[in-house]
Amino acid sequence: MVLAPSIKVVLGSIAFAIFWVLAVFPAVPFMPIGRTAGSLLGGMLMVLFQVLTPDQAFESIDLPILGLLFGTMVVSVYLERADMFKYLGKLLSWKSQGSKDLLCRICLISAISSAFFTNDTSCVVLTEFVLKIARQQNLPPHPFLLALASSANIGSAATPIGNPQNLVIAVQSKIPFGEFLFGIACATLVGICVNALILLCMFWKLLSVQKDEEEPPVEVTPEEDVNSHRFSPATMSHLSTQNSNEIMSVHSSPSHVNGHIDNSINTLRNRITSGDNEILRDENGLKDEAEKKDERVVSRAASAYGFMSANSDLGLEENEKPAKWKIILWKIGVYTITVGMLASFLLGLNMSWTAITAALALVILDFKDARPCLEKVSYSLLVFFCGMFVTVEGFNKTGLPSAVWDFMEPYARIDRISGVAVLAMVIVVLSNLASNVPTVLLLGGRVAAAAAGLSPETEKKAWLILAWVSTVAGNLSLLGSAANLIVCEQARRAQNFGYNLTFWDHLKFGVPSTVIVTAIGLTLIRA
Repeated sequence: MVLAPSIKVVLGSIAFAIFWVLAVFPAVPFMPIGRTAGSLLGGMLMVLFQVLTPDQAFESIDLPILGLLFGTMVVSVYLERADMFKYLGKLLSWKSQGSKDLLCRICLISAISSAFFTNDTSCVVLTEFVLKIARQQNLPPHPFLLALASSANIGSAATPIGNPQNLVIAVQSKIPFGEFLFGIACATLVGICVNALILLCMFWKLLSVQKDEEEPPVEVTPEEDVNSHRFSPATMSHLSTQNSNEIMSVHSSPSHVNGHIDNSINTLRNRITSGDNEILRDENGLKDEAEKKDERVVSRAASAYGFMSANSDLGLEENEKPAKWKIILWKIGVYTITVGMLASFLLGLNMSWTAITAALALVILDFKDARPCLEKVSYSLLVFFCGMFVTVEGFNKTGLPSAVWDFMEPYARIDRISGVAVLAMVIVVLSNLASNVPTVLLLGGRVAAAAAGLSPETEKKAWLILAWVSTVAGNLSLLGSAANLIVCEQARRAQNFGYNLTFWDHLKFGVPSTVIVTAIGLTLIRA
């Protein structure tokens, strides 16, 4: 592609630069609007600068990718409700043989869960589990948090649904789910083992000695057990008038209840003339009865809208609790639909519609208002993708990415070892500078087109190399992957278990791990 007119090249580059700054540094002082708004701003500027027409901007939005992303997020929400991640948390501490065994378990479980439920979701729900287990066993959280984030990135490379950039590659390359998995599975398995070995070598002494006795282990109450964690709780913002009034009468107007109690107490005091102790017993009895009544009102209103878990302790009477066999059957149904979705992927069915079908099947199976579950979907991520598609398409229209690739292509041919090494370095650098999804959008078509001139197998291998390197490149630095940032922020904000994972702490491990794992994995990718 030839370069566009100079004015479009300059304006398109400015729009892409604004998008890049806001995507990589979402809290910049001069415009702290965040990643999602930054991507929309970049797309809007491409249209305002007339780099793209409005129709071209709409056409650049890839609906199959958005559909696949939405469907997998809904499925993950229902799996969370069915305690899938609670069981994963149990596996981390079940019959643990010490700190090194725990670190290897974290690497394995994080990788497997990321391959099928996306790396971001796994990091969201497992970070606090890892922190609590480390504190309970009086272990330093640092190596375990690195194990969680890095293994999540490596494991997510194995499947098209493991991370957003793989979704893009799977849709654009049309590589079936099974062939994608088979092509990268060996590299992923070896990469997880190598990554765990690097962690053990770097932190062997730290894991061999417990923390100082001056810093006692944190006690976890039964209510805060490692298996009780929930992520993204649904909000109670959409209650009907009747139930809202019941809840408000309990929480917002306690004077009504207290007034009733006080009037009853005064009546008792007027009627009963003997025994202060008897009066006190009557007062306490009335208060207990009123409190139980209030709890039942709250419980009924909450359960009517699906905001209460099966094991809730809000004070329901025994006959109001859902039958245990119904809960078990519902969980079996959720797991069966999820397995069916994965099997459909392996059979080569359309991944976007398969994921959406599975999501709707779970909604119907739940047989209640789906709004609380749908509210947990990250719509900001979907909007971010829309803006990013438009921005990247506009930047491609300037001709700059093609000009840069034309210069690099002779040195990055994947039929030579030196060419694969050069291509890998370019992908790693761009993935950490421009983020991995924009890198895939910018390079994917060009790398595949160059490889297609050699053979169809080479083209497929080029896509798989792009998926592997762009994903593992996220381990290089704290800013290289959203999963890294999620682990860092979740760990920092965790109540009673907080830990600050710094940029430099991550970099010291990230550089050698990324270089070694990427290099070994490249030799194991199969076309």
